[in-house]
Amino acid sequence: MGRVAIVTGGTRGIGAAISTALRDAGHEVAATYAGNAERANAFSAETGIAVYQWDVSSFDACAAGIARVEAEIGPVEILVNNAGITQDAMFHKMTPEQWQAVIGTNLSGLFNMTRQVWEGMRDRGFGRIVNISSINGQKGQAGQVNYAAAKSGDIGFTKALAQEGAKKGITVNAVCPGYINTDMMATITDDIMQKHILPQIPVGRLGEAQEIARCVVFLASDDSGFITGSTLSANGGQYMH
Repeated sequence: MGRVAIVTGGTRGIGAAISTALRDAGHEVAATYAGNAERANAFSAETGIAVYQWDVSSFDACAAGIARVEAEIGPVEILVNNAGITQDAMFHKMTPEQWQAVIGTNLSGLFNMTRQVWEGMRDRGFGRIVNISSINGQKGQAGQVNYAAAKSGDIGFTKALAQEGAKKGITVNAVCPGYINTDMMATITDDIMQKHILPQIPVGRLGEAQEIARCVVFLASDDSGFITGSTLSANGGQYMH
């Protein structure tokens, strides 16, 4: 059954894979992006997926953006909170701006987006919220205190909101990817990859964005109605939680 889905940060990397997989599952998808219009428009032209630009760290921008999506496509029944940024620094060098930027997008963005669709989901008696957290929100990571705090917060958000939505037919779940083969990982040298990263991953390879997308498609489906408040770790065995 096709439903209307929004994927934040849905035009690149893991988000693009999620948007495409939801489309292939029969859903009507709107993918948001923050700044790279050229990449977003190319993604839309290639996939036929509608793209919308706004900053998820702004509550008002989310309100306006979702109102436009619902006017043009229909009521949002699936929300994938995928948008995320990094501004890494060791804590003794981290600035308030680096802290606020990452918290604003990676944690407050969940509130700003979900708050806009929550009442409609309650009224209709159906909703699927999938929050993309991270392995580093589970285990922590030096140089990423801001990112780890936000991604850990995403898990707490998921567990609490799941309890509120359960009796209204709304499920809220989190997916925690490990190291995934995206543009971000492509910047790492082969030497670092072979000596330091791959040895940490029991399956011996990076994950693929499509593997995360398949997790999301299941959690967004009607078939997953008995799963809520859960954290699905997709990390090749790197961290078992």
